[in-house]
Amino acid sequence: MRLRLPEERPTEPPTGYKIAHAVLSQDGTRAAFTGVSLGGALPYGVLADASCAYGLRHRPPHRRCDCGFHCVHDRTAAEALLCTAEHRSALLLEVTVLGAYIRFERGFRYARQRVRTATVGPCACGTPAAGLADAGWGRPGWRALAPVCPGCAHGRTTVSLAAFARLAGEGLRVVGGEGAPDARPPVGADPARPGLPELTVPELVAEAALRQARLDWFQSQLARLGEPGGDGPARG
Repeated sequence: MRLRLPEERPTEPPTGYKIAHAVLSQDGTRAAFTGVSLGGALPYGVLADASCAYGLRHRPPHRRCDCGFHCVHDRTAAEALLCTAEHRSALLLEVTVLGAYIRFERGFRYARQRVRTATVGPCACGTPAAGLADAGWGRPGWRALAPVCPGCAHGRTTVSLAAFARLAGEGLRVVGGEGAPDARPPVGADPARPGLPELTVPELVAEAALRQARLDWFQSQLARLGEPGGDGPARG
C-alpha cells in the first residue's frame, strides 16, 4: 500500500529560515549565496530554483532524493547553527518557500525560494560588521565573504551591506548586527552617476567607514616606512 501524504494549499507561501555564506562574483558585479552543506557548490541568487545536487534529471524536491532547498520553521533553530566554528561567518536568511515543497517536522524541502532578509553577524573581532570582506576561500568564479568591521578591513576586497543588497537585487534586505546599519537596495537614480542607483544614508555611512579604514591602514603603513629602521628611508 502506497502512503499518500496530505496536500497543502496555503493562502500565502510559507516562511522559513536557513544559513548560508555570502559570495561575490569574480568580477564584482553579482552577489549571491552558497549553502553550508548539500549543494554548497552551487551558488544561488535571491530568487532561485533548486536543482538536484546529484545531477539527476528529476524535479526537486523528489521524494526518493534529498535534493532541493532546505530550511527550518523556527528562526531560533537556524540561529543555533551559527554557533559552530565552521558556520560563524555565515548569514541568517529569512526565505519565502515557493513552488512544490515537502513539509517535515522541523522544516521544508522545496523547489523554489526568495530570500527576503539576510542578517549579518559581527566581525570575527566581535565588533558590529559594517561590510562583507573576502573570507579567503570560495567557489569557481565566486569569492566567499565574511562579516567585517572597518578596523579589520585592511584593504581586502570588501563591499558594504547596502552594496551587497544592491548587487543581489530582487528587493533583498540586509540587516546588520547590533550597531550596524540596516541596508536596503536604494531606489531612484543619482544624476551625478547616470545609470547607477542613488546611495541611501546607511549605504553612505557604511561606505565611508570602510574607506576610512583603508585610509587609516595606508597612513599606518606610510608612518612605519618613515620611521628609522623601517623598510623605507627615514624622513629628514
